[in-house]
Amino acid sequence: MAVTDEAIEKIKGMIVSGALRPGDRLPKESELAAGLGLSRNSLREAVRALSLIRILDVRQGDGTYVTSLDPQLLLEALGFVVDFHRDDTVLEFLAVRRILEPAATAMAASRISEEQLNALDARLDALGGDPSVEELVACDLEFHRGVARGCGNSVLCSLLDGLSGPATRARVWRGLARRDALGRTLSEHRAILGALRDRDAEAARSWATVHIASVEQWLRSAR
Repeated sequence: MAVTDEAIEKIKGMIVSGALRPGDRLPKESELAAGLGLSRNSLREAVRALSLIRILDVRQGDGTYVTSLDPQLLLEALGFVVDFHRDDTVLEFLAVRRILEPAATAMAASRISEEQLNALDARLDALGGDPSVEELVACDLEFHRGVARGCGNSVLCSLLDGLSGPATRARVWRGLARRDALGRTLSEHRAILGALRDRDAEAARSWATVHIASVEQWLRSAR
């Protein structure tokens, strides 16, 4: 095992075991390196790597801390990776969304609040009759995030948020605009919202499946 990988594993072990908890400050570099039997260089590289994936927070002049380890924070890197997907893998990401998003939408039917539903309604209304692609992307992101937040599961919400970032959505919406599919796609948003208002979990699941499948169908035809 490379020395940096060994250092990462040892710091990870301290966090998993509870020796270091969310918000804790790491011991001084010299002390931690000696305690873990590592060189200071390998420890430094491990800290740098763990800070990139939001496990550690390096504060200049203050020290290094364990982050909150909140799922949303830890899964931020997923969205970054998804934006680098190749054309031949975009359908695989959508297939994962087609598994997870209908489940989250069905869960939201019994958990989402009236206030959250009204906010989603207002967001769709605010689009107007001739939205730009940028406005459609922003609305789509907010709508799906709002539904996912309504499911009450922060891990599922963060996974879905990461699986389809702004770059992917912009590509899809530009394609839909060229195919004159905007009306249909926005009406699917309304159907999802209607099922959530009715507290009908199975209808919400079905409409979410239809919505993602229609995007998938467009991408297949556009390849």
